[in-house]
Amino acid sequence: MLSRRAFLSMAGAAALVQPVWGRRQNPTIDPVRLRRRLESLSTYGRPGGGTFASGVSRVAYSVADVTARAWMLEEMKSAGVAPRIDAAGNIYARLGGDANRPPILFGSHIDSVPGGGNFDGSLGTLAALEVLHAVQAAGITPRHPLEMVLWAHEESTAFGRGTAGSRIVAGDLKAGDLDQVWNGMRRGDAIRRIGGDPDRIEEAIRPAGSWHSYLELHIEQGGTLDRAQVPIGIVEGIVAIHRFDVVVEGMANHAGTTPMGERQDALVAASTLVLAVREMAAARQGRQVGTVGRIDVEPNSPNVVPGRVSLSVEFRDLSEDTLRELGDALRARAAAIARDTGTTMTIDLATTNPAALADAGVQDAIGSAADRAGLAVRRLPSGAGHDAQMIAVLCPMGMIFVPSAGGVSHSPRELTSWDDCARGANVLLGAVLELDRRDSV
Repeated sequence: MLSRRAFLSMAGAAALVQPVWGRRQNPTIDPVRLRRRLESLSTYGRPGGGTFASGVSRVAYSVADVTARAWMLEEMKSAGVAPRIDAAGNIYARLGGDANRPPILFGSHIDSVPGGGNFDGSLGTLAALEVLHAVQAAGITPRHPLEMVLWAHEESTAFGRGTAGSRIVAGDLKAGDLDQVWNGMRRGDAIRRIGGDPDRIEEAIRPAGSWHSYLELHIEQGGTLDRAQVPIGIVEGIVAIHRFDVVVEGMANHAGTTPMGERQDALVAASTLVLAVREMAAARQGRQVGTVGRIDVEPNSPNVVPGRVSLSVEFRDLSEDTLRELGDALRARAAAIARDTGTTMTIDLATTNPAALADAGVQDAIGSAADRAGLAVRRLPSGAGHDAQMIAVLCPMGMIFVPSAGGVSHSPRELTSWDDCARGANVLLGAVLELDRRDSV
């Protein structure tokens, strides 16, 4: 596995396998420019005094996110394309093509989790910009308009919602959604902060058939490709996600004077539920996973028995039936734990991401592009959610994965070699051009 020291000391991207069909007819991305942009983007949200290895905290709607988006707008303009921001805050830029043909869409996001890495989302976004650069540099006139997108608010930190920008585009918008408050900020005001228009939010919704196809390049965020030493992954499908908000109500009381047998300890009840989530997911055959990733305790004082706990519970699997069964089991276990601990538990299904299968024709286009570049591929599912999951209801979609060193992501230690970044971007370019040759996928 590539060490961080070796990675960070690399003087530049190594020579890449070039497409076999010649530069002008079939262009290649500029790996030096791609690296430079990734390094520049990493400064937005970098810890004070940190380096590239320190990762980023670029949560959606934060100052770091707002300034990074402004930098992206200037980079798009420098590439000779005119960016536009839709009512949800998503940024698009389109190049050439017959206006009577549906565009080919490709891109990703740049917001991060707190303490995240430099490649999650950012690689796919900047690779999309490289595609537009390369097509123009080669003097190619595409048949379809080529459209890159920077999705707003992909990570689920802000407002407890993931894939929020693409979710609106796909029509998942309910009354009251924009009135939700997080960190003292109303969601509608947050969208306005990044250049969207919450008063016209429905204009961001797109009907099915708006695009010819959708492609997204992303780091794997798991270790399958890295372990196998395979440079390109072709995603077969993206798992469904059911995320629950759980509130445990007990009774806050003095930690020194309340006997153990008389306590209604909300944290004890919540802790029992945390262990139950792990047991439920691990007890079944299959690839399903269960996670408690957020927990808040009130009053959170060392001398007070906790009276209230709120936490998140998340289950992921390709099967919606499995997730429904796990949700039912969660509610049953919660009821039993509440009885045993003298507490109450309320469970609300906060968000769902439907499972999404990658289109066979788009997978084929990715495979053809990798073959032309002489790159081995592996087909695999995605255990992480992506904007592609939302856009799959509007057009055929596919995803390209590149290796994550050690399978680490959502961490400053997230790492993908510059060579793999450039290889993935070239496969994205080749797949876009392959899809452009087709009237339908």
